[in-house]
Amino acid sequence: MAYQPDRSQYPQPGSDGKLDIDLKSGKYLKLWQGPQHPGITGNMSVELTVCGDEVVEGITHVGYLHRGFEKLMERRTFIQCFPIVCRICVPEPDFNEYCYAAAVEELAGIEIPQQAKWIRALILEMGRINSYLMYVGGQAGSFGMGVIGQWTTYVRDLMLDRFEELTGARIYHMFILPGGVRDSLPEGFAQRMEGTLCEIEKTMQDVYDAMYCNAVYKKRSVGVGVIDLDLMDSYGVTGPNARAAGVAKDVRKDQPYLVYSELEFEAILGVDSDIYTRSDVRRRDLLQSVDLVRQILVKMPKEGSIMTKLPNVLHWKIPRGETYIRGECSRGEYGYYLVTDGSAYPRRVNVRGPSYTHAMSLLERMIVNLNIADVAGLMVSLHTYPPEIER
Repeated sequence: MAYQPDRSQYPQPGSDGKLDIDLKSGKYLKLWQGPQHPGITGNMSVELTVCGDEVVEGITHVGYLHRGFEKLMERRTFIQCFPIVCRICVPEPDFNEYCYAAAVEELAGIEIPQQAKWIRALILEMGRINSYLMYVGGQAGSFGMGVIGQWTTYVRDLMLDRFEELTGARIYHMFILPGGVRDSLPEGFAQRMEGTLCEIEKTMQDVYDAMYCNAVYKKRSVGVGVIDLDLMDSYGVTGPNARAAGVAKDVRKDQPYLVYSELEFEAILGVDSDIYTRSDVRRRDLLQSVDLVRQILVKMPKEGSIMTKLPNVLHWKIPRGETYIRGECSRGEYGYYLVTDGSAYPRRVNVRGPSYTHAMSLLERMIVNLNIADVAGLMVSLHTYPPEIER
């Protein structure tokens, strides 16, 4: 188990929950980690108060990158919102496209073609693989294993080639839009995807041997950053962070959407709920997504419509209503709450990204008593993207 120092030597929270820390005493030092990318999960920062090399308090600060998406969307027509949503999560933008499109479709009474459902599921699993590859490289880098990040960046770039071939873009694809998807699969796509998947599997085996079997990585991650089971519901912990503790939370299984009910897979679980287990759950989840991509390409209908006919989107008015659409992204439950009032603009948009709870309330609780050298490793293990927080 991780070393737990005696908390009685540190200031205790007052009635307002804040610590009474006297920086002039010379016992404590205030440091800032971030907002630069290295050593932190994206463009955010953590205001650290340390005593020696142990963290006494950590306060997160966000808003250094994209922000204010919800209000931007409420001042634009429904189709104008379409290219905005993917910016809320850069490494996995397609999930925002799906949630937004599905919310609009439900309120507008639109049923998308079956072929479009399969292509959407394919896109989401490709995005999940990309997100996990970025995470694995970041987790390794937070413990000084920079070469792993070079390996995962290489195979992630191969998957970006597949995205570019399918959507015309590498990062912001803007491919899933209300009514379906923009295009069908190009000829020979399945064969080229299989080559990419094989290269990913080969690289992940090298990553497993060099990282997950590494004694130094185990020494620094096993038993560190444990999330207690009693925090799962009260802190809204979802996705791999919850599954690493044995809690089988996966929206794809709990509330199947698109074509996930027709695919064979189980929620990947762990037991110890520490940094190592969370990392290993994501590694196994990545390989499961590789298998899901193969299943989708085999079971997908060979032809069919990909887009439902829509009204004039420049003057599109959605009937009054409200809905909440959720799904399972690489970091846990992702949801869109959309309210319409019968006009050509959304009345209210609210995005539920897992980064809000994982990188704010949960991180600030877990970071206390941590050695300063392990702060980056803990943050990366929670797998968060800051633009989801300040939306």
